[in-house]
Amino acid sequence: MARILVRDDDLVVRLSWRERAAAHRGTVRVPLTTVRRVTVEPDWWRALRGVALHGVWIPGVLSAGTRGHAGGQDFVALRPAGPVVCVELRPTAPFDFLAVSVPGDAQAAAEGLRRSAPDIDASTAWRQPLPVAEETETSWRALDMYRKR
Repeated sequence: MARILVRDDDLVVRLSWRERAAAHRGTVRVPLTTVRRVTVEPDWWRALRGVALHGVWIPGVLSAGTRGHAGGQDFVALRPAGPVVCVELRPTAPFDFLAVSVPGDAQAAAEGLRRSAPDIDASTAWRQPLPVAEETETSWRALDMYRKR
């Protein structure tokens, strides 16, 4: 299972070797200054947004990789057992959202991230909905082109 760590001034998602192979990438690293909100989602499948871009998606077994949507990209490393730590990021981060199944207590992992991040939005403990862009005739074509990269 993936682990969420704080190293220096970065939030690091360290993937297991299976997750690295499935996601087609190594460690995910984002600056702590880009962390906007940290929540825990009790149902792993609710953390999935958009369409699969890169990675492996085996229903009920593993979801690991990058997902795209009208708002940008998310990175997920999810297993169907247990809650998920969800990290909303500011626009300067390489992803909009990180969703990670962690071993042990997800609430404790989320609380540790909240203490480490310098400018967290604590106005609500709930994850904010994905903004929906206005649909136009070309918006789906643009998403499809984005998916083929």
